[in-house]
Amino acid sequence: MSEGRTHKGRGAGYNPTPRYARTERAAAPDAESLEALGDEPGADPRTVVSVDATRSVITRNDSPDLPFNQSLNPYRGCEHGCIYCFARPSHAYLDLSPGLDFETRILAKPRAAELLADALRKPGYRCQVLAMGTNTDPYQPAERHWRITRRVLELLLDCRHPVGIVTKSGRIAHDLDILAQLARHNLVSVFLSITTLDRDIARTLEPRAAAPQARLDTVARLRDAGVPVGVLVAPIIPALTDHELEAILGAAAQAGASFAGYTVLRLPGEVAGLFEDWLHRHRPDRARRVLNALRDLWGERLSSSTFGHRQRGAGDYATLLGQRFDIACRRHSLGGVPALDTRAFRPPAGGQMGLGF
Repeated sequence: MSEGRTHKGRGAGYNPTPRYARTERAAAPDAESLEALGDEPGADPRTVVSVDATRSVITRNDSPDLPFNQSLNPYRGCEHGCIYCFARPSHAYLDLSPGLDFETRILAKPRAAELLADALRKPGYRCQVLAMGTNTDPYQPAERHWRITRRVLELLLDCRHPVGIVTKSGRIAHDLDILAQLARHNLVSVFLSITTLDRDIARTLEPRAAAPQARLDTVARLRDAGVPVGVLVAPIIPALTDHELEAILGAAAQAGASFAGYTVLRLPGEVAGLFEDWLHRHRPDRARRVLNALRDLWGERLSSSTFGHRQRGAGDYATLLGQRFDIACRRHSLGGVPALDTRAFRPPAGGQMGLGF
């Protein structure tokens, strides 16, 4: 039932219609950038990066399923094009599609470090780990030019503020100089997200992310630089990549990972249709098995937002995955994410004095 077509270097096969029509936008691609797209009918879409006019950069949550309370995403949309990305539906709030638009219409936040500094200066700010890479990758290709993530890390180092990073990109190694300094002060931990070791699957599943071996090589580079690094097996896809769980954990441990985590695939909003289309185009022999396994995991649906199990599912299959993960972690001496120092924080110059939390 394929609705889209395969585009070179892209995960989505089409653009589902955005759910919302907005007459006023807080952040959207500027008209000049949109006019410059010039995509020919039938041609593979090109990437356009526009400026996001957001006035705040810290997102806070109180979810019991998340190990952090605040996060920062330097970009909206992600060129890595991972077909399963749960963040895709957020592009609909910009009057853009969660499909091809999500991976080709990128919004950058060049004032992120400046806005973060303003937030850190506020008298009521209490230091806690700032998570990066929780929605879109902070080291996607746009970072090569914009260097927003690097400027944020420079600020955090200057302020002695802890940060946790999740990425699929080897580009993080370009910031080893800053990361190593943060690590010396116990201010950083990094997760390399690895979905599969099968390069053929990865090539279409997450087309512009680093190849699996490149991610393992990045784990080794971070370890050698003294940066605490772990592996996030995410998402585990039932009947497609779930058999690789132990192999991924073993390979990551051999490369130097010291901690690990995992999540199971869920398909919220438009992601369900996009992923099903991908299955029928790239893995038609597995499509029914994968979708049926997901419905078993999520109670006859393809996703769940219920606190307590929305990251790992429920039922016998979810329990078995958890047991396999625990056994493999013990076998490879993979522990939990190390606690970072929140007591050394000092607000940026011009702000409040250190509070000594």
